[in-house]
Amino acid sequence: MTITITPTESAGVSRRMQISVPADTVASYEDQAARKYATKARIPGFRPGKAPAAMVRKRYAAEVRQEAIELAMNEAFREAVEREGLKLAAQPHVHDLKAVPGQPLEFELHCEVRPELALEKLDGLTVTRRDSTVTDDLVEEQIAKIREQKADWAPVEDKPAPGDMVTVMLSTADADGSLPEGKEYRLVLGGGQAIAGIEELIMETAPGCTTERQVRWPDDFPDESQRGVGKLVRVVLTDLKRKSLPALDDAFAREVGDFDTVQILRDAVRADMGTHSKREADAEVRGSIIDQIVEANPFDVPKAWVMQLVDGYMQMYGVPDAEKQRFSQEFIPMAERQVRRDLIIDTIAERESLTASASAVDARIEELAKARNVDPGQVYAQLQKSGRLQEIERELTEDHVFGWLLEKNPVTTA
Repeated sequence: MTITITPTESAGVSRRMQISVPADTVASYEDQAARKYATKARIPGFRPGKAPAAMVRKRYAAEVRQEAIELAMNEAFREAVEREGLKLAAQPHVHDLKAVPGQPLEFELHCEVRPELALEKLDGLTVTRRDSTVTDDLVEEQIAKIREQKADWAPVEDKPAPGDMVTVMLSTADADGSLPEGKEYRLVLGGGQAIAGIEELIMETAPGCTTERQVRWPDDFPDESQRGVGKLVRVVLTDLKRKSLPALDDAFAREVGDFDTVQILRDAVRADMGTHSKREADAEVRGSIIDQIVEANPFDVPKAWVMQLVDGYMQMYGVPDAEKQRFSQEFIPMAERQVRRDLIIDTIAERESLTASASAVDARIEELAKARNVDPGQVYAQLQKSGRLQEIERELTEDHVFGWLLEKNPVTTA
């Protein structure tokens, strides 16, 4: 096919080219489309496929012309991609189509190509790993949280105190100073669920009693028009409960789980926190390495890939249609970072032959099977059915890549 290709942009991953298809070539596609229509055309007075070609072209002129244009554009697109040696990242877009009968078919083709990463700077990075040691204080904080979760709430007759759970009927004066009917609120005092002045008013009120007085709204209140404003507030305290923590003893440990003693519970908490802390520290190190590689080796990423990830995020989080535009702008930086991360890992894995082998995947599956005390074939079948085999391969490949990077960039511990 004889076409004229004139590149108009070649920046980063973006490519634009002006394409012109000769008029006689378009005419040949019209002949091809007309023959196709002639074989199935139903025209009164003629058997199917027997109507004269001229009559078919006249009767189906618009359809023949449209199909010829599409055929010419598709063939021109394929030839342009092959001739220019483009490795497309996504389906291209056609702009400024000019399709005048008897004249060349002209249009501009907008493409995004797969980025080619040089990654010349992969060493000399500053890699600092935070200390992931789990201290005794951290363990006790976690134990305290578990006790909070198991706490009992019982009614009391005292005035409320920080930490108490209250149910109140709250009224705030209107602009004319009148107090409307109160609305019911349930909150835990001291948790910032209400402004300080209202919490103080609640704590002055005994169960079953009513208190009202002027309350000043804080100077940093989100609604600027209400900052520093004084309003009459009425509080009716209808319910008051106080938290009672369970005793930290062996009975509590057995209630929490399969722990015979508090010490065994502490050891289990320390082990879980240690695993979690190490995983977080590893993620931070990897994130830091990727950020430094991107800074030292800047490259563009296809917008189509970014938006595909954004769409995936919005589906995963169930973003409603009305909020999609706003959420899209928030997700774009996250998606761009993920695309860059994946490209860097893929490039290094291919260049350094670090892609996980089939035997490595099999070994990981055997580990999973042993941990679950099931047959490896069963685990393999489950992973294959759920489409997660690639996740195992990807995880191992990432481990190999970051292991290789850490050999080139020693880690210091903060």
